[in-house]
Amino acid sequence: MIHKTNAARVLDRLKIAYDLVEYEVDESDLSATHVAHSAGLDIRFVYKTIVCVCVPQKYVVGVIRGDAELDLKALAGACGAKRAELINLRDLEKLTGYIRGGCSPIAMKKQFETFIDDDAQNLDYILVSAGVRGKQLKLAPNDLVKAINARFAKIIRG
Repeated sequence: MIHKTNAARVLDRLKIAYDLVEYEVDESDLSATHVAHSAGLDIRFVYKTIVCVCVPQKYVVGVIRGDAELDLKALAGACGAKRAELINLRDLEKLTGYIRGGCSPIAMKKQFETFIDDDAQNLDYILVSAGVRGKQLKLAPNDLVKAINARFAKIIRG
């Protein structure tokens, strides 16, 4: 039985269509590639959420394809900052309410400015964490933009 997460409840409240997809969690491998493999999904559709801090002190979120690498300089440029760096993982739960491997861009403690890599615009759907390990939300990229007031930007390397 699939239990709803806070992120799913937000989508329900906004009347945004989604599917909850479950997968087998491997605590030793929390990567998006493991999620894709475990759930039988194409990695091109599985997106990961990365929280960064920009200079000056401003938190920003990047949502990128699971097999891609975040371009910190491009993310900083997208949010008008001089530079961006990954937050310390010890700070993730305190900032977002989520743990590594279960960080959703939806329903964080505070909604930070969020950028979704613009490649997602070409897809019918993407999967992002539902807010817990073992669950993903499958939804249209434009619906994710609406749900969290995100913007598309080129933020991956290559």
